[in-house]
Amino acid sequence: MDRSSSGAGEGRGARPTAHELARYEALFASRTRSMKSSAMREMMALTERPDVISLAGGLPDTTTFEPELYAKLMSHVAAESTARALQYGPTDGMTATVDCIVEVMAAEGTLIDPSEVIVTTGGQQVIDLVCKALIDPGDVIVAEAPTYPGAVPTFGAYQAEVAQIEMDSDGMPIEELEIVLDRLQARGRRPKFIYTIPNFQNPGGVTMSLARRRELLVLEDNPYGLLRYEGEPLPTLYSLDAEVLGSGGGADLVIYLGTFSKILSPGLRLGWAVAPRPVLEKLNLGKQGADLCSSPVTQLFVAAYFNERDPGGGRRWRAYLEQLKVLYSRRRDVMLEALADHFADDARWTKPQGGLFIWATLDERIDTTDLLALARESQGVAFVPGRAAYVDGRSGSSSMRLNFAGVPEEDIREGMRRIGKVVREQLSLIGTLSGSVPSSRNLARGAAEREPGTPPGGEAAQVDRGVAGGGLRAGSPGAGQDAGPGGDDSGLADVVALPRRASEGSARRRRDR
Repeated sequence: MDRSSSGAGEGRGARPTAHELARYEALFASRTRSMKSSAMREMMALTERPDVISLAGGLPDTTTFEPELYAKLMSHVAAESTARALQYGPTDGMTATVDCIVEVMAAEGTLIDPSEVIVTTGGQQVIDLVCKALIDPGDVIVAEAPTYPGAVPTFGAYQAEVAQIEMDSDGMPIEELEIVLDRLQARGRRPKFIYTIPNFQNPGGVTMSLARRRELLVLEDNPYGLLRYEGEPLPTLYSLDAEVLGSGGGADLVIYLGTFSKILSPGLRLGWAVAPRPVLEKLNLGKQGADLCSSPVTQLFVAAYFNERDPGGGRRWRAYLEQLKVLYSRRRDVMLEALADHFADDARWTKPQGGLFIWATLDERIDTTDLLALARESQGVAFVPGRAAYVDGRSGSSSMRLNFAGVPEEDIREGMRRIGKVVREQLSLIGTLSGSVPSSRNLARGAAEREPGTPPGGEAAQVDRGVAGGGLRAGSPGAGQDAGPGGDDSGLADVVALPRRASEGSARRRRDR
């Protein structure tokens, strides 16, 4: 049936009407009331519109992957493994794919036990499975502010209470984390896990310092760790926890999330988790109920790709990664230049050392949710508004996430010009209506002079004029975050109640055939 003529709206993806929703309201589970659409999914439709410059999605540039190589690899899968590719696979993933994951993590200086890996349908599924395994309605999750917009609807779907902690230039401050933990403990609450993106954070772009990595107990989301353009690599939280254990085994208090999306292709929909075996078992059970297994076709494609060599005999995936780093680093610099050219004194922004994103904060009178609607309608350009990175849906109202990796340099320059034009128009209109136009330099100075830990009016006070190394102060605390006196370090050890493993042999995974 043609959905456009069935009363369901204007074609595929149209929203149901209030009348249609009312018919099913009594059937919906209570948790659906807290479910939200992901901001990025809302933006994905824009990728099919050639008239829109989208700086919104977390997109790598897949045009860099050679079509001839793609055809060669798919032909190899067809010739060598047609029956396996078209069959169900093991829930925890095919051994050939797990071997690739071991290689990727070794490139980050992290040694893992293959028996503690589960292959997932993208990194997003890991977040869902961890919440499915650990979160009951009302349980507490601690997260950075701002946080990955794709995690926000997942936390909401499981009815979690999320305490967001504002970041600075070194990531999540441990002192503020301890304050939050003490206050939660006083209420008889203990977080189930801390969610953090330690490398080139999405959306903030900041990197957690080494000192702080040694103190956190987390779900470590690390899609961008290998996309470093400058500076020295830092150890993963997983490897630091394993180092504390001291037996050469895996971590006990860190669940690691990785993905092939940013270093190879998001269309493969392949990610992974590395976790202690009791946790891994629950993730496996949750995945069985979700999709049985991730696609064997794409798993075998990845395995074939990782067997490729470059002309010098090196790993071809490593050469491709270096190609991406050069390209993305140049595009980052182009966006930073465009921000300086078109935003002048009306914004502050981060200068990330890697990853895909820049977090920019505008004049505090600008609401970027409204700005997005105007920019899309009048200028054909899109970004992710800052509110999408906050659980309360209000903080970050003057901020935006900008992707520099997925579009050509000329589109970056033009997109930033268009956004800058709309910003100037809005400031002019606001000035006309209010009769005064406060200097944004004074606004930035006022934010810098606030008392430490005071949220700057719901915005993320960023680096003034894009100076590298400046602080990121995210917006107001999320639900469940209380201010209060700091305590001792004992609260940290209780965040994830997983006992240290005894020295034991490795239960190797069954080799798939």
